Amino acid sequence: MKKEEEGSGGGGWLEGLMKEKFFGVCGFHEDRRKSEKNIFCLRCCLSICPHCLPSHPSHPLLQVRRYVYHDVIRLGDLEKLIDCSYIQPYTINGAKVIFLSQRAQSRACKGSTNFCFNCDRILQEPFHFCSLSCKVNYLVCRAGEDVSSILYKFDESDFAISQFEGLRMESSSSEIVDEDGQITPNSILENPLQYKAGSSSSEDPHLMRRKKKKSGGFLPGMVLSLSNRRKSAPQRAPFS
Repeated sequence: MKKEEEGSGGGGWLEGLMKEKFFGVCGFHEDRRKSEKNIFCLRCCLSICPHCLPSHPSHPLLQVRRYVYHDVIRLGDLEKLIDCSYIQPYTINGAKVIFLSQRAQSRACKGSTNFCFNCDRILQEPFHFCSLSCKVNYLVCRAGEDVSSILYKFDESDFAISQFEGLRMESSSSEIVDEDGQITPNSILENPLQYKAGSSSSEDPHLMRRKKKKSGGFLPGMVLSLSNRRKSAPQRAPFS
């Protein structure tokens, strides 16, 4: 992959990506469903919603996903645009992602010796940055390097509009897995139907039957028995 040359590849997209706000309602399509701005146009350097796609038919587009109020981008997409080495990746639904911005440190960990060079967040070895913005800020502000040194000249066909055909906005509960195997619940599932179909076809039918029996629980059985009980003749108190 070639380093980006001056004036080629549109390096201005990085500054736009760092400043842009995602997952707000699109001002042009606020009256329509699924109008959250979760796509970044690398040519126009702005965020758009799926309904804006016809206005960017030949532009290179990058999808931004969300995990617990934080924006993430698939490593496979981002590494075509910029050098992602030493940024700690995470795995969401089988795909590695990079956090776009730094996050607040959740808790201190005794004995930890590896921290983000920019924000001091605890990291796994051998990573030096917790997010893309931390790497960019460190190189520019602390190391004094030109950001163009880590940008790549990308092929616009890798970010064609065709990748967004059938884009779904629904989310579901899943898991995010750190590189060391630690699991954190409630990540964003990019295509719930895809994973649901895959799991049902491979599951043991005997196990499924057992799950159905267990799923009834005590309360449904109790309600069922009450509904099937014969009604006896009402007993009235004698007249005085």
